[in-house]
Amino acid sequence: MKSLLSSLLIIILIAATSCKHKEPEKEIFTPSFSTLKNDSSGTKSPELKKETYYGLLTPVEVCVIFNRLGIPYNNAALNPTSNRDLYLSNSKASINTGIYGVDFGYLKMFGIGQEVIDYMVTIREMSNKLGIPDNLILEPVKRVQNNMADMDTITALMDKAYKDIENHLRQSGRESTAGLMVMGGWVEAMYIATQLVYNPTNPDPEVVQKIAEQKYTLTSLLSFMKNYYDDPVVVYYTKKLKYLKNYFDSFEIYFEKGDLEIDTARQVLRSSGVKMTVTVETLNKIRDYVAKLRTEMVTP
Repeated sequence: MKSLLSSLLIIILIAATSCKHKEPEKEIFTPSFSTLKNDSSGTKSPELKKETYYGLLTPVEVCVIFNRLGIPYNNAALNPTSNRDLYLSNSKASINTGIYGVDFGYLKMFGIGQEVIDYMVTIREMSNKLGIPDNLILEPVKRVQNNMADMDTITALMDKAYKDIENHLRQSGRESTAGLMVMGGWVEAMYIATQLVYNPTNPDPEVVQKIAEQKYTLTSLLSFMKNYYDDPVVVYYTKKLKYLKNYFDSFEIYFEKGDLEIDTARQVLRSSGVKMTVTVETLNKIRDYVAKLRTEMVTP
């Protein structure tokens, strides 16, 4: 999916660096949440810088973030594989192929079992509906079955499978299908994060930061979707994503001056922490809207 991101790099760099490097003494707001750590003397304690992805992620890549947050296993939040036969339109099949991809990535974090295989097979069947050649999915599935104890191999195989699918769709002039897959994956990632990790009664600052930082990827996603306005389904969901963006635009994320590093090769921002003006009320609105949007996407 990296090929989809190169044209968005400048936009994201501007969004990530403009008016974000405020000196603490000049701040004119009271942060609602902060992930900056202080030692007993009140100074920032030395620690490894955290990474924030600023590009659109493949379903497997986005699950690395979930792993860091220690999401508890709960397959009730996933889209059941039994729904796959109900997605008859190209748009529904495209969106839910992306959704199932994120669900697969979530499951594989908790060990290899029948559920993981079921979701891989489901992704293959969904891809067939989209006219994607069997070998782009079947071969990786077979190789995964032969390397069931090697998590790194599984990740690499499924990551490559999604990139090959995206390339095939571009070459056959059906790029909007790839766009809908990416969108479905992003919404599913947000849904799992806000439903399984975010606790509105006792929000964890690290979790809040991960959710808040999706304002960067949402900007990327909307820019990406503009390329496919000839597809009315893309236009329809873009309007909904723009509505969601209003919530993200209502708050700011601030890095301390001199603390931000930008790794363009891996498309990550590194910092010791951030300050955020996001409120619990806004987080709840994001959670509820994402849940509503996701329900619409998975409903046949």
